[in-house]
Amino acid sequence: MGKADVLTKQYMQDAAVFADAFNLLLYDGKQIIRPEQLHAIDTAEMASLYGDSKESAQIQVYRDVLKYVTAMEDGKLAYLILGIENQSKIHYAMPVRNMLYDALQYNSQIREAAKKHRKGKKAEALTNDEYLSGFTLRDKLLPVITLVVYFGSKPWDAPRSLFDMLSVEDADILSYVADYKLNLLEPLAMSDGDIAKLKTDLKNVFYYIKYSRDKEKLCEIVNRDESFRELRRGTVEMLNEVTNSKLRISEKEETVDMCKAIEDIRNDGRAEGRVEGRAEGRILGGLSMLCELVCDGLLTVAQAAAKAKVSEEQFRKQMEDAGYSRA
Repeated sequence: MGKADVLTKQYMQDAAVFADAFNLLLYDGKQIIRPEQLHAIDTAEMASLYGDSKESAQIQVYRDVLKYVTAMEDGKLAYLILGIENQSKIHYAMPVRNMLYDALQYNSQIREAAKKHRKGKKAEALTNDEYLSGFTLRDKLLPVITLVVYFGSKPWDAPRSLFDMLSVEDADILSYVADYKLNLLEPLAMSDGDIAKLKTDLKNVFYYIKYSRDKEKLCEIVNRDESFRELRRGTVEMLNEVTNSKLRISEKEETVDMCKAIEDIRNDGRAEGRVEGRAEGRILGGLSMLCELVCDGLLTVAQAAAKAKVSEEQFRKQMEDAGYSRA
């Protein structure tokens, strides 16, 4: 697992950020799911491919983040299992990958139901079919929703559903195939208005990713939004990794002023430009400038001789005649 994967996983494990992402997906930003309603679940998903015997093949996968939630909406309780997959890179088989995760979670619920039925006092009351299934007509599954949070700065051009991956386009055939849709949060494709519906610093993260290649727009947003003045250290560390930025983080501070951090990057860029400009000017200034660059260790004698269009021996002689000792 790469550093970006570790940092994004740690970030999305935060209950407030996790709830924020799903409130945007499911409720258009309304605060229906509360952080305190979330409970972590084991992220390992496993199943036997060929029955329950010891000889059957086993499959096991690990999700990034998985939580159980009881949310109240319009006076009704909604029991859900919510999973998040973090992507700093584009994954071109994501619909199938998530479909497998969800299928294994549903299989896990059925296995748990079967254990209760077969060990319970009412096991004798099960019909043969119910006993073999491990599931009765009265049993219900909890909905499983998987969300992909994409932290990349390139547009997501991968399939967004199972149908996008299939080689067949015949509508009659596809009518018998179950599709699987990808739930995706992609900052580059989101409007500023939708990003603004987020309540945690996930909003700042999405703004930064969206405009990481448009410094003027990024500075405009950062200077306008006061929440950028105190961004959590861990959040900025993650942004540095997923966007290849060089935002400065003080070892003594737990929060980062993004306005200052971005301005520091811009000042560093201006300084580098001035140094390069001076070096270029010195190169264009003639023999004496080339000699100075060699003495400063910025050019080798061979490089300087090539720029002066003379041999290395001739350039060394010119350096000595001009009073430069290093050759």
